[in-house]
Amino acid sequence: KDFAAEVARLSLLIAEFQCDVRFIGQKEAKALVLPLRKTGKIHQGNALRVDWCEICQVSDGGETFVCGNPPYKGSKYQSKGQKEDLAFVFDKEILGWKSLDYVSGWFYKLCEFGRKLPVSGAFVSTNSICQGQQVSLFWPTVFSLNFQIFFCHTNFKWSNLANKNAGVTVVIVGITNKANVKKTIYEYEVKQTPSARLVENITPYLVPGENVIVEKETKPLFGLPEMPRGNSPTDGGHLLLKKEGLSSLNLTKRDVERFIRPFYGSDEIISGVSRYCIWISDVQSEQAYSLEGIKNRIDQVREFRLKSPKAATVKAANWPYRFDERKNLPSSYSIVIPIRSSESRPYLPVSLLNADAVVSNLAFTLPDAPLWCLSVIASKLHLVWIGTVCARLEMRFSYTNTIGWNTFPTPKLTEQNKSDLTRCAKDILLAREAHFPATIADLYDPEKMPDNLREAHERNDEVLERIYLGRRFKNDTERLEKLFELYTKMTRRNGH
Repeated sequence: KDFAAEVARLSLLIAEFQCDVRFIGQKEAKALVLPLRKTGKIHQGNALRVDWCEICQVSDGGETFVCGNPPYKGSKYQSKGQKEDLAFVFDKEILGWKSLDYVSGWFYKLCEFGRKLPVSGAFVSTNSICQGQQVSLFWPTVFSLNFQIFFCHTNFKWSNLANKNAGVTVVIVGITNKANVKKTIYEYEVKQTPSARLVENITPYLVPGENVIVEKETKPLFGLPEMPRGNSPTDGGHLLLKKEGLSSLNLTKRDVERFIRPFYGSDEIISGVSRYCIWISDVQSEQAYSLEGIKNRIDQVREFRLKSPKAATVKAANWPYRFDERKNLPSSYSIVIPIRSSESRPYLPVSLLNADAVVSNLAFTLPDAPLWCLSVIASKLHLVWIGTVCARLEMRFSYTNTIGWNTFPTPKLTEQNKSDLTRCAKDILLAREAHFPATIADLYDPEKMPDNLREAHERNDEVLERIYLGRRFKNDTERLEKLFELYTKMTRRNGH
């Protein structure tokens, strides 16, 4: 921005004048500064469009550090102009650049700057550049240009000077193409006490270890059962019902048993919100059409789908009585995990649902899976893995089956291991039941978590972590180091 550049120039002039007044006198200072002149190597322009080598001309033996805090814009929040900036930088370099945060352009420009020079640079960055899909899209290119991460500061809240003091979760990442540099991880520990650790290498997930990148997997790598996403209604809300809406259908008790099911998405699982859905199989469609209340809903679904610009949704108007994408209901129960959940909870909000429950596409399910799987998802180990390899919304967890579950490093479990973990899962569920009707949101408030539930989780962590290490892990860093070690061994064995 022109104004910012001019203010910076004026600030330098004022600082220079103040120094001159102090050391050589006011009259002499005025003679040197007035009339106002250009000063300082300040360039106004678009940092992603200019050639950094022309602006930062370094003499032999000089050293250049690039520091900054580019706009905090994720891929979904970039303006048309910002997308064009990234296209200018990446169009011939990275195929999936449209999914990258805006700050990635600055990192790449720094790498370009380092093609002819030894360079160290650091940026305050959106934390999502070191999470989920962006890691596999972006960081291999950085490493291929002979850059490495030589220091970082892990997640912290950065507040600005706006009226509402809006904050964003950021990291600081320093990269360099120099050899034999010390590598340091800075992070906040208990009560925001800063700490620094020297490590051999910093991965793009900002943890110690090799530069292994967790890729999406269509099936679990470590022998875990498959985890499909829930059911997608694509119905305009007409197949979904609140409790009060159920009575408006004027159904008999028999009709309710045949066509109505409890419906669970993230809010229903976590906060105990009651919702239902109309659930009709192909063989039941004729019976359902005979019920006026349900028929009206089905007609509204058909109308909604026919108006869609998507061909697949228009096609789904041929079966308006059922969900667009649906899975078979389990025969016994489902283990479910919401896609979105708060980072403030000490554990992920996994739950167990009856066989008649319909899970929405806002959650993942393990239908009829062994109960020890709930123990795994409810562990600290799984929490730190999801928090590291899956993308986040600010700091909130965003669970995925392809990266979070299918890649979760799990040692080979004996029958005794599974039996012990099953017992732990039951203890967690029984501890919750003792506080009925408290919801997951109530029970997992870190300030109010009941003692018996906390103890059940501690036992669960103890049993699971002894399977991995023979003892409890000291902290999350040690947990992650072990998980990445297992992941690296497995992917190499499978030829990834």
